[in-house]
Amino acid sequence: MMATRAAIDLPLHDGRAPRWLYNRMVRLAECILAIIVDEYGVRGLLARLADPLWFQALACCLGYDWDSSGTTTVTCAALKEALSKRELGVKACGGKGKASRRTIQEIPVVCRHYGFEDYSSKLVEASRLVAKVDTSAIQAGYQLYHHVMFICEDGSWAVVQQGMRVQDRYARRFHWLSTDMRSFVEEPHKGIVGDIVHSNVLNLVDKDSREARGLCVDLAREGSARVRRYLKELSRRVKGPLDKWISSATVDVEVHQLPQNVNWEALERAVEVNPRGFEELLLIEGMGPLTIRGLALIAELIFGAKLSWRDPVKYSFAFGGKDGVPYPVNVKAMDEAIRFLSDAVDKAKVDSQEKLAALRRLGGMMKRVTGE
Repeated sequence: MMATRAAIDLPLHDGRAPRWLYNRMVRLAECILAIIVDEYGVRGLLARLADPLWFQALACCLGYDWDSSGTTTVTCAALKEALSKRELGVKACGGKGKASRRTIQEIPVVCRHYGFEDYSSKLVEASRLVAKVDTSAIQAGYQLYHHVMFICEDGSWAVVQQGMRVQDRYARRFHWLSTDMRSFVEEPHKGIVGDIVHSNVLNLVDKDSREARGLCVDLAREGSARVRRYLKELSRRVKGPLDKWISSATVDVEVHQLPQNVNWEALERAVEVNPRGFEELLLIEGMGPLTIRGLALIAELIFGAKLSWRDPVKYSFAFGGKDGVPYPVNVKAMDEAIRFLSDAVDKAKVDSQEKLAALRRLGGMMKRVTGE
């Protein structure tokens, strides 16, 4: 798939998906996922879930709000339930809020189901690391509250997670794909969906931040006493906001205040752990955004390391939205599509030409439903 760049609004909406809509989303998702796996295999499904625009289109096809933060959370919940109902070679772990924190308990269950239990610790580490990257290595003010890992029967995985920036009432969605990723900490995302491009976002996963990442690791190895001295030196050198000191600064200078609550215990643990790279540094207990930001500022302002402050954000309706936007849900059309897809999955012959004809009929029906 070619990379595509676009913008998608994801405002935070209150309320829940009504049960009458959610149940239909699950049933429709079950049919669609089965067809995708049948046509493209389990890795083909993972690749599509990790594609921001394909995921957005799927959410709209399932009947959820086209511009809501629930596009992510409710769609992932429906996908997780659909994958639990039908064995397709892919399972989902995690979810929204408290469910996201159960990911590390659910991963070993999925690994046992697929027969690679010894691999579960690697997947748990991957789950933790992608969460740490999107909260500490990229700092745009979005706090993660949703995390879902899709695990394939061959051990490959995709992650769809979302953070909220409460002051703006907007969300940002992060997509990861294991088979398309060379590094966890250098431009690892399949895509990042959001509406607002912020100025001066600390972006340690940018390729331009490679030297700064290395210096952060070196500084952490030196321990809290050395870091304290460097931060004191910064306080003497810098008066007021840091916009005058950051090479690419323009506005949003509140992002560039010196951190006041560095986790000194985490820095002491870093001496014991002696991290070999930035990935291991992020995984140290207590190594959060403020501590990472302090190390990054020292790397740039004292040692002159190049550091990126560029926001990495990169980047549709079938049956309507629950709140009537862009129009009320067409329940009759949605039920018709569910029946059609169920028949296509259960009754279609293996012959690829017949399946292709079924998909073409689906495309014609969807155009009639949407009025295109």
